[in-house]
Amino acid sequence: MNPHSTIVAISTAPGRGGIGVVRLSGDQALPIARTLLHGDVALPSWTPVLAHLTDAQGAVIDQAVVTYFARPKSYTAEDVVEIACHGSPVVLRHCVERALKAGALLAEPGEFTLRAFLHGRIDLPQAEAVRDLIDATTLYQARIAAQQIDGSVSRRVMPLKVQLLELIALLEAGIDFAEDDIDVAPPAELSRRLAPIAEGVTRLAQSFAYGQMVREGFTLAIVGRPNVGKSSLFNRLLQQDRAIVTDLPGTTRDMISEVASIGGIPIRLVDTAGIREGRELVERLGIERSFQAMADAGLTLVIIDAAAGMLPEDTLLWARARGQGRCLLIANKCDIARTTPDALNVSALTGEGIADLRDAILRAVAPEALEAESGFITSLRQEQALREAVDGLDRAALAIAENIPHEMLLLDLYAALRGLDTVTGATTADDILNRIFSTFCIGK
Repeated sequence: MNPHSTIVAISTAPGRGGIGVVRLSGDQALPIARTLLHGDVALPSWTPVLAHLTDAQGAVIDQAVVTYFARPKSYTAEDVVEIACHGSPVVLRHCVERALKAGALLAEPGEFTLRAFLHGRIDLPQAEAVRDLIDATTLYQARIAAQQIDGSVSRRVMPLKVQLLELIALLEAGIDFAEDDIDVAPPAELSRRLAPIAEGVTRLAQSFAYGQMVREGFTLAIVGRPNVGKSSLFNRLLQQDRAIVTDLPGTTRDMISEVASIGGIPIRLVDTAGIREGRELVERLGIERSFQAMADAGLTLVIIDAAAGMLPEDTLLWARARGQGRCLLIANKCDIARTTPDALNVSALTGEGIADLRDAILRAVAPEALEAESGFITSLRQEQALREAVDGLDRAALAIAENIPHEMLLLDLYAALRGLDTVTGATTADDILNRIFSTFCIGK
């Protein structure tokens, strides 16, 4: 990236629309934008202005609302001009081509956000959250991304970093006064100061388990004997008739999957073939896929028929599911039978107990403490950096316990500090930045 260049790109999604936006950023954004407009249009900062777009011969081709954002109060902390015209691909492309001829460069994916990061407008977690907000498929994902754009992750990291810097300063001072036999940092004091830092960093690293689920979702497999209501329950959770439902056992021969939102978390629901002794090749293959779906799922719902009770086949399937991971026992058809002990009783037909089932699914896969806590991390990169910080803090705690010289202890503390700096982007290599911002869309 040439930091002194002016970049241009279409910032709205590809295709036709009512409105399309062309964005310029850089020192020459305003002069280049003026070459696209008819007449000498005044463009005061932060004031939308109605103007006319022209072609190379000066003929008007569209009306547009042009907004100039003067540095540093803009998205990139550079001069930014946004031209909102009608969303015709021809008009938008022509606007970009004219800007390129006037001296602008075509923006790379994520280059606007990268410039915002490099100019200190946002930190790296906030930049990553911009991408998450664009990719959000549920309102809950969007809300979490908006919190991170607002700095929720940074607000949790910075107090820990300040405490760590204070501890490092204390040790450095102790080394400076070593010749005067002044013990400014006894082991008990070091341990007292280190413990809350290590606890806070560890908790933040552990929050990735929930954050990853919020960002990427998980898979839920619905399994059971034929005709226990798996497909009906699948349709009820999906809130549409996706799977075929009949009274004939073995209607579902293959897996059916759809994505639904439960508690704002995207969940891939998998309806599987009824598990029994297969009578033909196709059914046996479907049953094998059912077992594979159980093994791959983040959570398995084992469905039994409340009217029939817990049969031996159900007991074997339930034992298998418990041996493979998280699972819930669901007794369907409770509208025509008494409740089943040790199972969550629902009716896919009437909807009875479905709300409780949704809550049980969330409780099974999402730690309630983390769900209620803001500022959890959703990026694998952030989790790895925090794990490096945790390792450094663990080594530092061991060094304190074994009375290792402070000069050596500082090496571990500085290693932990580098991990925290990597989270916020203070010490991030260029190749990591390129990898992060290359996943953005062009124009953002």
